[in-house]
Amino acid sequence: MKSTTEWLGEAKFEAVGTRTDNKVLMEGPESLGGTGEGQSPMEMLLHGVAGCMSIDIKHILRHKFDDVKKLVVEVEGERQEDYPQKFVKLDINVKVDGDVPGKDVLRAAELSRDKYCSAVNSLSAEAEVHAYLNGTKL
Repeated sequence: MKSTTEWLGEAKFEAVGTRTDNKVLMEGPESLGGTGEGQSPMEMLLHGVAGCMSIDIKHILRHKFDDVKKLVVEVEGERQEDYPQKFVKLDINVKVDGDVPGKDVLRAAELSRDKYCSAVNSLSAEAEVHAYLNGTKL
């Protein structure tokens, strides 16, 4: 999997992944020239967690999903104040409306959070990171 992000001027960047040709507009804060048109990279991380868990929960509940009227996953992140200002806490709120037992929804959310959601588990993991400049390892 790969993402390529290209600068569009000011604090705007366009990202595209290898799985699809869908483009995402990201930008920095107003203090760096952002206009509020695009998502911040940190918002994108939260979107990834919410999307990942939503997909997992829908799949886990697939045999009962005809009875689901609405599925919403809200993710609120708390960041440390000093740099790198990483997320130190995530509050994930799963809301399901419909005729599905609460214990089934709870189990689906727990399975997603603890086992299946790559986004959540990537944020809580220590990843090996390598950086390059024009193909030369830094």
